[in-house]
Formats: sequence, structure tokens, C-alpha cells
Amino acid sequence: MAAICVFCASSRTLDQRWLDLAAETGAELARRGHTLVSGGGCVGMMGALADGARSAGGRTVGVIPQSLVDLEVADLASDELLVTDSMASRKTLMIDKSDAFLTLPGGLGTLDELFEVWTTATLALHTKPMVLIDTDGFYRPLLDWLDALADQTFLKPAGRDLLAVTTTVTEALNVLESHLT
Repeated sequence: MAAICVFCASSRTLDQRWLDLAAETGAELARRGHTLVSGGGCVGMMGALADGARSAGGRTVGVIPQSLVDLEVADLASDELLVTDSMASRKTLMIDKSDAFLTLPGGLGTLDELFEVWTTATLALHTKPMVLIDTDGFYRPLLDWLDALADQTFLKPAGRDLLAVTTTVTEALNVLESHLT
């Protein structure tokens, strides 16, 4: 099956519902036979995601910069833990190691990763599918703003269309899998 990279929050202060969503995502990836590629952290949604994947028998690949390893937030239980020299090289390696991308709720780091993958796709540097899960309207304000960018021609409609949006993990994985076959 595919190596699916998931972007999500690593905050330690999140509501339980976000941790549950991450654990559900990891478990469903594993049940479907996919490998999880993540930011290699063991905290917040990122930790719950990897734990969820492993609890369902999935393989996990973590990609983390040395600076975060030094802060003792690395997912040492990963089947494969790749350590980079910077956040920028982390993103590049995550893109290289993945067949598709899924974005869960998150903050600046999550958005940075999403926009890096999306920008490189609009430049035709890869053709890997991307899905954003808009649980409970989490991303609605951002999506409205992006649609306004497209309306004003700052973002080409074809570029906007590269990012699929769903509301559930099941829908998101169905969309990714339909583009991978």
C-alpha cells in the first residue's frame, strides 16, 4: 500500500477530541495497510497518531530535526526514525518519503507543512494527492480565505483544486486511495 504523510499538531495542551481524531486516523491508516509518515514527534496529536497506527499493527516512519530530538520529543518507538539537520530538510524528506498527504487540525507548523506540499504541487514538482480534513469546521475560515484568493486570481482554480477537503477520516482516505490506484 501507500506511505501516507499526516500533518497535525504536536501541542501538549489540546482537547481530547483532537487527540482521539489523530489516534483514529493512525489506526485507520494501519487497518488499510498504509505506512504512516509523520513529523517524528511523540507528543500531542502527532504522538497519538503514531500510537494509533502502531496499535492497529501499522508501520510508522518519523522524520524529525535533531533540534527536536534534543528536546526529547522524538517518537523513539517509530519503526524508522529519520533525523534531519533542519526543519526545511525535514519537510523535503517527508515529501520524498510519501505517496500522499493528509492534514489534520494544527497550528503554524501544520500549516507550514501543508503549504509547502501544496505549493510544490502547484509548481508540478510532484503529483501526490493531498487531503485536508475539516473536522467541525476547523479550517472553514482558512478555506474561505483561500477561495477568496482564487476569486481574486491570486490562486489559480487549478491550484485550489489540488487540495481536496473532507470532514472525516474515512472520506479522506477514500479520496487519497482513489488517486493512488
